[in-house]
Amino acid sequence: MDKTLKEPFIWDKFSDQPYQLKDRKFKKMMRRRELVSNLKTFFIALFILPLSMLLIPFVPRKNVDSDNFFAMSVNLEKEPSMTPELLEELGVDHILVRCKLWEMDKLQELYDFILSCQAKEVTLNILQDREHIEDLELLKRDLRTIFSIPQIRRFQIGSTINRAKWGFFSVDEYNKFYKVAYDLKLHEFPDIILIGSGVIDFEYHFTAHTLFNFFPYMYDGVASLLYVDRRGAPENTQMGFNLLDKIALLSTMVSLSPKSRNRLYITETNWPISNTAPYAPTSEHECVDEESYANFLVRYYLLAFASQQVDAVLWHQLIAPGYGLIDNRKEVRKRSAFYAFKTMLVFLKGSQFLRLDIKRGYHILQCLKENKLIQVHWSLNEQIIKNEDYFDAYSRDGELITSNEIKIFNAPIYLQIKDKL
Repeated sequence: MDKTLKEPFIWDKFSDQPYQLKDRKFKKMMRRRELVSNLKTFFIALFILPLSMLLIPFVPRKNVDSDNFFAMSVNLEKEPSMTPELLEELGVDHILVRCKLWEMDKLQELYDFILSCQAKEVTLNILQDREHIEDLELLKRDLRTIFSIPQIRRFQIGSTINRAKWGFFSVDEYNKFYKVAYDLKLHEFPDIILIGSGVIDFEYHFTAHTLFNFFPYMYDGVASLLYVDRRGAPENTQMGFNLLDKIALLSTMVSLSPKSRNRLYITETNWPISNTAPYAPTSEHECVDEESYANFLVRYYLLAFASQQVDAVLWHQLIAPGYGLIDNRKEVRKRSAFYAFKTMLVFLKGSQFLRLDIKRGYHILQCLKENKLIQVHWSLNEQIIKNEDYFDAYSRDGELITSNEIKIFNAPIYLQIKDKL
């Protein structure tokens, strides 16, 4: 059989047989082969996770640059001609674009698309396939080509490394993969920025192994695909951890790691949207309606920004029928989340975080922008406040609120204090 077979087939160099990546026999064989690495993951996490939990209070916050914090993932294959205009309307300066190693022939098209977006900051997420995981010389050759792309300096190496369907069967496989990129940076491309790890969900035992090991490499920043959608609202808990707690634990691990500079990026998160099957990535049970989606999006960003431990959140993504700000199934339709994201940037892009107060589910985030105080209010239980003369109140989607009373509930409300500080 021809050994140049591409996906969905992969050629296993050990058994000299072609397999499908989803083949149960192949998965079982790979897990057995990677048993030592998986045992290392277990024992590293057994030590690192409790230690990190103890040290959470001692990790200082950073001064996060709000210009690049509110970022967006875009896709070459989804309305590429409209994307630049939509990004301009949103006010997004920082984008993430995926680069698939099995589509090297589209590299020029991808580069032209990135240039058309005119973003000030670009993160190029290099997605892996099994062929490049097994053939590190091929990986080195293709990464050299990608790193040579002009005007792009930040690269996320790999993604979703703790899911076998994405190609990796152990953290050590990823470590070898990442080291190829790091060696290229060390010897040929010293000015590029490499971020890695790329663990999806609250599975920090895998993250611990990527941050604490004996592989000779460094991360310029750590990427996390920190989804919380299966728990509903971003304030909800999983094993006692809400979103702020998860960020604090992850930030502590990054700070303790001898392999990482203290930079953390959430490079993928979203909620699946109801009645969008088969485009939603989960079952209907986990999906939310469009209004909840917009509320959760804003509150996720507000909480992550308030942590002052995350350098950027890159929403996944601008256009996608099942989980994006825009639905393009029949026509290009901006969901309410589009306007919620736009409003969030109007008030918070370029702002300085001051504090977050939480009392019995009532949240008040305070920021300073152009010497004016901005407050964002939301509550898990419905509350009513008076609309006072000393501030202007705006809805989640940017509409001026003129009523005498303001309902504070699931949709965040912006209060702009009129007097300068």
